[in-house]
Amino acid sequence: MAKNKSNQNWLHDHINDPYVKQAQKDGFRARAAYKLKEIDEAEKLIKPGQVIVDLGCTPGSWAQYTRRKLAGKEGGGIKGTIIGLDILPMEPIADVHYIQGDFREDVVLTQLAEVLEGRKADLVLSDMAPNLSGIPTADAARMEHLIDLAIEFSQMHLKPPGALLVKCFKDMGFTQIVEKFRTEFKTVKQIKPKASRDKSSEIFLLGRGLKNPVETKSASNADTDLDI
Repeated sequence: MAKNKSNQNWLHDHINDPYVKQAQKDGFRARAAYKLKEIDEAEKLIKPGQVIVDLGCTPGSWAQYTRRKLAGKEGGGIKGTIIGLDILPMEPIADVHYIQGDFREDVVLTQLAEVLEGRKADLVLSDMAPNLSGIPTADAARMEHLIDLAIEFSQMHLKPPGALLVKCFKDMGFTQIVEKFRTEFKTVKQIKPKASRDKSSEIFLLGRGLKNPVETKSASNADTDLDI
């Protein structure tokens, strides 16, 4: 009974959430778009001409917002490149290169290399979150693992001056995650956007300037000896 009431309360809050209503009005697939919008407007992350990779992109609201920022005033294409990666399927978004699969697997990395054409990303975004078990230590470990994957991906595919924005939670190994960010990035900032629900421990970490980028093979060698 308590669980049903909790679900009903969540549904009530969700339906009446102003950001949910605004997302429906603006054509965004999820209210999460406004979290990225707030952070982007404050930090000036997304600029025309950039190469941007969106990890865990489904259902696509971050990719939608990013596409709108890179779109020309007259429409018809974008100035820049957006690549979305996720193990879950995503409905197509115009001008967004979507690759379904685990970005640790060679087949996905090969597709990624084909789109990048030897380029590195200016910005890596990650709205990934683990499936929660309800066991604090296990959930913290899963969250930390996802952050590790985003950092490792950035070390290989992000320009040294670039930025990584990730979602994490203050009750899931947050102190250790912040320390990892400080080890890998020159500047680290904690951001709690207004669009993030007050009840949630959700917070975003922004790292700028890689300290330990990983050198990868040149594009000319990518098809014969992919080393990423």
